[in-house]
This record gives sequence, structure tokens and C-alpha cells, in this order.
Amino acid sequence: MGYVALLRAPHVTRLLLGTLLGRLPAGMTALVVALALREAGAPYSRVGVATAAYAIAAAVGGPVLGRIVDRTGQPRVLLCAAVVAGAGYALLALAPGSPVAAVTGAAVAGLAMPPLEPCLRSLWPEVVDEEQLDTAYAFDSASQQILYVAGPLAVAGIAAAAGPVTALWTAAGLGLAGALVVATAAPARRWQAPPRGHGAGLLGPLRSPGLVLLLVGLAGAGWTVGAQNVLFIAYAERQHGHGSGLPGGAGLLLALAALGGLLGALGYGAVRWRSSTGTRTWVLALAMALSYLPLLLLPGPWPMAALALLSGIGLAPLLAAAFVLVAELAPAGTVTEAFAWLVTLFATGNALGYAVSGSLAAGSLTAVAWCAVGGIALGGLLLFAVRGRLGAGPAPAAVRAVRAV
Repeated sequence: MGYVALLRAPHVTRLLLGTLLGRLPAGMTALVVALALREAGAPYSRVGVATAAYAIAAAVGGPVLGRIVDRTGQPRVLLCAAVVAGAGYALLALAPGSPVAAVTGAAVAGLAMPPLEPCLRSLWPEVVDEEQLDTAYAFDSASQQILYVAGPLAVAGIAAAAGPVTALWTAAGLGLAGALVVATAAPARRWQAPPRGHGAGLLGPLRSPGLVLLLVGLAGAGWTVGAQNVLFIAYAERQHGHGSGLPGGAGLLLALAALGGLLGALGYGAVRWRSSTGTRTWVLALAMALSYLPLLLLPGPWPMAALALLSGIGLAPLLAAAFVLVAELAPAGTVTEAFAWLVTLFATGNALGYAVSGSLAAGSLTAVAWCAVGGIALGGLLLFAVRGRLGAGPAPAAVRAVRAV
């Protein structure tokens, strides 16, 4: 099935656009919080605490909200979460100079971030046929690359025109608007999770060993992306110091990596795959590791730009395959929470990769490059080693949402 036909299917365009709109604050928050707090005279240490509070709260809140969605449905959770998250952004906007307000507002905004990504991925089996799922998840993954570019650009534009506090209010409004678009769509209103398995218990989807191993492997991919950010920033600074930097510096390298991800996902979704989802996942993880290996060369600026594009190609296809595999491995009635755990583990790996590589950047760019390669290499090897567990699970149709009568 082609992408044009996918976008013509009922509800698809609305759900995609609503999710992107509502997720845009996630791509804005780190930068807009830093700008708003610095404008109010806050030290960098407070900026770090506030952004860390947002990230940690989002990692905790995502699976909790996903579990509530699986139990109660999507609309109320999405709308309530958007209102509470908006209150967090409002607190930041009203008192950016207050240490308590800054950290509390950031934590509330992260904790209540509407679970739009997990909800959308739970809805795909509802709105497209089973043979169209790979294309839908690939397009979903490709569209998410826009956030990494659009979020910071939106902050820069709004902050330049009206100040960073206005950008905070904008983030609150975008989150609510996106949640409204998705929550009022017919598929979201009628969606219900299948009955929860009797043995789900407190662990929920984490009862599935295959799913846990998959999430750990994908945390390695997140680690790699975080380390890559540090690598590109440090590389661009060093090249600028030598008088031979790229136009746009690290921003150009990161944008090229995001473009590579977009192209990779579109190519992946255009292919009719015959191999199992589990096989595709570990193969794509190892292919992503191979695409990062050339970064160890740390060549001149323009070859580095080409390598940045190459390095991004594997991420989005890997995530597209993983989305399908999560649906296959998650126990009945826990699929939204399972998708939320994927977001959480990937973000956790990203933060750890950023932190470790940041500590290495002052000493050696080669060490940072190895840090970037190592995350996905270890994740891919793990997925290869446990490949037998990745193939066990119900077919995607078995986790299809139950339509309300």
C-alpha cells in the first residue's frame, strides 16, 4: 500500500496531524525552558534541574497514563492530561524566575504529557487493514522526525518575535489543541483495549520477557542518539575553532541525521516485507550500528555531513519495525502502556547516552564516537542473541482494538 493511499484512508491524516501538533511541545520544552529561565536570570544549574525534572517526570508519567488509557479509553485521559500539562507550562510562564515554580512547572508538564504517541500506535490496527500496518507505522516513525527539527525552530521563531515566555504559552496551547484533535476523532472515541489478561498484575506489559528485552535493546538506540547529539555539537565547535566549520554547525548535522531518518522510514514503508517482524527488528538494529561506524573516522566537515545523513537512515525503520513488534509481544489489554514504555526506555537511554558522552567530550571526540556506536551495537547484539523470544507473540490482528458496539 502506498503512502498516498494511506493518507486517503479515513481518519489517518487527522490522527497524524493531531499527534504531531500535540507532541510538538515535547520537541520544544528543553530549549524553551532554558531560554525562559535564563531570561529571568536563573543560573544554568537551575536550568539543568528543571529540564531533568521534566524528563524524569515524563519517563514516569508515560507508562502510568498508558495504563489508565488501557483501562478507561483515550479521550478523557488525553484531555485531562493536556489540561494538567498546560497548567505546568503556565506555572513556568508566570514565574520563570522562581526556583520552586520552575522545577514544579517542568515536572508537572512532563508528568502529564498527553500520551499521544502510544494512543496513535494503539489506534493503527483500528484504522488500517493488517497488511497496511507496516506502512502506517513507518509513516508514523517518519513523521516523528519532524519534531526534532520543527520543535527547536518553533521555539527560536516565537522567542525571537515575542519572547520565550510566549513560547511557553504556545507549548501549552499546542498540547491541548493536539489532544482535542485526536480525542474527538471517531476511532479514539470508540477505541477500547481488549480485556486485560488475568495475570497482568502490577507489571502489566513488562510480564512479557520478549517485550522487556526489546525495550532494553531499543534503549541502546536511544543511548546512541543522545551520544550522537553530543558528538555533533563537540565536532562542530572544534571545526569552528579551526576555521573550517560547516554552515549551521551542529544544527546542520542534526538536521541531516533527521532527514536520513525520514528517508529511511519512507523507504522501509514502501517495501512489502516477507521476513518476520522480530527478524526485521534485530537486522535493522545491527544495520543501524553499521551506519554509525563511519562516524569513528571523524573526517572533514563535508564528508561528516554525508556521514550524518547516513547515520540517521537506520533509526526510523528500526522504530517502525519495533512498533509492530511491541503490539505483537504485549499481553492482551496492555498495548498502550507497552508503547508508553517504549517511549520511556528510549528517552532514558537517550539521556544516559547524552550524560556519558558529555563527560567524554572534553577529552576525546573519538571516545564520544565510540560511545555513540556502542549503544546501538550492544542493543543490536542483544536483540540478535534473544531473537527466538522476539518471534513469539500474537499476530497484530490479535491485539486489534475492540470496537464499541
